[in-house]
Amino acid sequence: MYTIKQKPEDFIVNEITNIELKNKGDYSVFLMKKKNLTTEEAIQEIANKLNIQRKLIGYAGNKDKAAVTKQYISIKGAQARSILLEDVEIEFKGYLDKPISLGDLDGNEFEINVITDQKPKNVDKIVNYFGEQRFSRNNKDIGKAIIKKEFKKAVALILENKGRQENAVLDYIKEHETDYIGALRRLPIKVLSMYIHAYQSYMWNILAEKEANKKKHCEKIPIIGFGTNCSGDIKNLLEKEGINIRDFIIKQIPELTQEGSDRSLFTEVAGLDIKKEKDGYKIKFKLKKGVYATEVIKQMFT
Repeated sequence: MYTIKQKPEDFIVNEITNIELKNKGDYSVFLMKKKNLTTEEAIQEIANKLNIQRKLIGYAGNKDKAAVTKQYISIKGAQARSILLEDVEIEFKGYLDKPISLGDLDGNEFEINVITDQKPKNVDKIVNYFGEQRFSRNNKDIGKAIIKKEFKKAVALILENKGRQENAVLDYIKEHETDYIGALRRLPIKVLSMYIHAYQSYMWNILAEKEANKKKHCEKIPIIGFGTNCSGDIKNLLEKEGINIRDFIIKQIPELTQEGSDRSLFTEVAGLDIKKEKDGYKIKFKLKKGVYATEVIKQMFT
């Protein structure tokens, strides 16, 4: 048994970026430090503080909520040089000609305090499962409802959570009682996409667990979308879930349509450093983008 994330400072994440800053450009670049907030929540707070539209702020990847994280963001035409909020601060670093997006992320460095009396395993690779934070309370269920075009159900599930974004959905549905698609559109497209990705990730984990236990396994496992070859384990899983690959085409909200892709079954853990502490271990390592540090810890202690 082990414990992590007793406090945000026990889980530190520093983004590894490939951006090349310039002396001028249309987009101002900041290093954002946050804790106890999702990346999207922190971005929304900054947008509110600057009184600008959320869509003017770009970032490369979501970071853990229960953590202290640093990552780069871009703001179109921003004049501010620093902002300090309760759990968010940004520091100006330079300029870019285009907004920061997913392709600008190389990976992340982690420093994690693990409370345990168990000795960890040395690992240089792990099964590349999506971590628990990908799913949150009901993200995958919301995603499945959207995929199945059960938009009323998706809105109801979203409203089970409490926050500024959920309040925007609630305020809209009070005025437009049956416009569930309009209510969903009150959320940023990145948030809506996150729900779909959570459901895709849930299915990927199921497929990966089966594949990892095979003597001869594939190097890559499909993240299911409308372009996925539907056969074998994938076909069986879709039948069990009560969906088909065409369901990933969402005509009502085209931006959410998912073609599908592949994800490596295994991934490397670089620069692993394990230091014994009084009540456990301090563990440092680097991961490629999209890999979950919580899965490294889980597989080190199981």
